[in-house]
Amino acid sequence: MAATVTRAESWTTSIGTARWRALAASWLGWMFDGYETYAIVLVMAQAVGQLLPPEKLPTLSVYMGGLLAATLLGWAMGGVAAGVLTDYIGRKSMLMISILWYAVFAGLTALSPNYWFLLVFRFLTGLGLGAEWGPGTAIVAEFWPPSLRGRAGGALHAALGVGFFLASGIWLLVNPLGSSSWRYMFIIGILPAFLLLYVRRAVNDPALWVAANNRRREARKRLEMGIVSQEDRELAQFTITRVLSDRQLRRRVGLLLLMSLSSALGWWSVQTWVPQYAAQLAANAGKRSQHWASLAGLTYNAGSIAGYLALGWLVDVFGRKLIIWLYYLGALGLTLYFFLLVKDRHVLLVMAAATGFFTNGQFAWMTVYLPELFPTRVRGSAMCLVFDGSRSIAAFGPLLAGWLISSFGSIGTAAAMMSLIYVVGLIVTPFAGPETKGKPLPA
Repeated sequence: MAATVTRAESWTTSIGTARWRALAASWLGWMFDGYETYAIVLVMAQAVGQLLPPEKLPTLSVYMGGLLAATLLGWAMGGVAAGVLTDYIGRKSMLMISILWYAVFAGLTALSPNYWFLLVFRFLTGLGLGAEWGPGTAIVAEFWPPSLRGRAGGALHAALGVGFFLASGIWLLVNPLGSSSWRYMFIIGILPAFLLLYVRRAVNDPALWVAANNRRREARKRLEMGIVSQEDRELAQFTITRVLSDRQLRRRVGLLLLMSLSSALGWWSVQTWVPQYAAQLAANAGKRSQHWASLAGLTYNAGSIAGYLALGWLVDVFGRKLIIWLYYLGALGLTLYFFLLVKDRHVLLVMAAATGFFTNGQFAWMTVYLPELFPTRVRGSAMCLVFDGSRSIAAFGPLLAGWLISSFGSIGTAAAMMSLIYVVGLIVTPFAGPETKGKPLPA
């Protein structure tokens, strides 16, 4: 088995063009995911305020939380389903399906006539958003060698930050165009459909997955012929069943889920309020609220991009677990400082970048670390069970945060309370799995 991994690693090292094409295709898909995800964060106040009847406006934050929750729930369901399909139909095919799906429903979001249509379209868009990460992450991890895998994973996840940054910049330009400006943001979300042409022509499935898929098919044939062995039963077993029936893999998934929940709940219930918090401070100072919300989004996401890239480099140099733990620590401390102590608008922009470095940059640990912890034949299923499964729980975070904001009348207090979820990541990280720096992927 070790020889198989060595040959596969040697093969991927010798075809640099295929490696870079896989990274480019996954990077572009994930960048558009980032754009679409942050677009709803930026426009939700305007969109929901426009689509709700006047008597519902006092509870606007609750409906905004519902919109984020619907996106997250769709993300979770689409991601887990895509993870399974990634293991069976291939990394490339699932990548193409996910890109087409979210491009279509992003465009339909722009046509929403009321809040409930907007909610449904965001759920359906979420299915596609969640489906893209698994195949993209798997294909990059399986093409890149151990010595560079952290940096490749960090670069891939930085695409999300670039998408966030792009959404912030476009919203800064589009927002002054009137009451329909939020719809223009989602019309732009149709563009990823053109990426399919590149993926179809330039990207191939990794040799590591092809070999694992062939072993699964051969095992099924032997079982159909009545030649039964324990190894063949395990190879032919449904991927999710295999992950949950193996004691070591089940324990690993459980601990990693807690880490992923810490990151996801921290972002969706806390960091999504950064633009609204900036808008609130600006409004109190008599300044243009949406202008400052966009500026805060830009600086936050500039810090995020730096955080992704830095994590990828640091984990290759110092190891996965130490750096992940330090990112959780930075996220906790800076979030509390940002929402409780920052009152000046200009200081807010600087601290938004620093907070983004740790709170959003930490997500790159999943793109780097998760593929290294599971065998190839179940890699997509196990990764997405962790990455996307946590979002089904995190979906309640924005609802709770929205309720807390309505109750306390303060974004800062509610966000500070919710940020304590980062403590879970600090506690669990040392026990979640082995150190994988410089090691080949499990076959």
